[in-house]
Amino acid sequence: MKNIIHTALLVLFLLSSGWISGKPAEKLPPFRQPLLISSAGQSAEVQSALILAKRAGLKASLIKSAVKKDLNGFETLALVAGASMKGLGAAGLDITDEKERVRRLVDAAGKKEVPILFLHLGGEARRGTLTDDFIKEFVSCAAFVLVVKSGNKDGIFTEICRKKNIPLVEVERTVDAVAPLKQCFSGN
Repeated sequence: MKNIIHTALLVLFLLSSGWISGKPAEKLPPFRQPLLISSAGQSAEVQSALILAKRAGLKASLIKSAVKKDLNGFETLALVAGASMKGLGAAGLDITDEKERVRRLVDAAGKKEVPILFLHLGGEARRGTLTDDFIKEFVSCAAFVLVVKSGNKDGIFTEICRKKNIPLVEVERTVDAVAPLKQCFSGN
């Protein structure tokens, strides 16, 4: 009974968010597998993205500090935004190095026609000046944006996605991202 109620609530959420709209499948983002997951800021949420992708049944690999050559063999790139000074230090990077790495990765994905899925899974707690810099610079490169709702209280994702006509889905909790992720890849 709990599963039926949970499924019904999830369907209602997806309907109300505009995710399930009755539109033909070609209107969904053009994501194909395998999926490369990489960080944009070296936060721990990149690990969460891999877990969510696996729960969604996706063929996904994690390379936290992916570079151009790492795109070989992948059909989609997921960038997980969240800046962490601890994570940057552990990776031997400073914020300037990390932004440049992500910029080169995004440019390479564009040249290879690898679509980008942009994720912000840390919610309000993972926002701040450093993370916001990644959001402002790289969300506009995405074909689809998926965020934990509390991370969009100020409407930063809504504003960028509206201006660039990028589909945006907000979820209440990180774990709720499984269904939209599965749907993104369902036609492939």
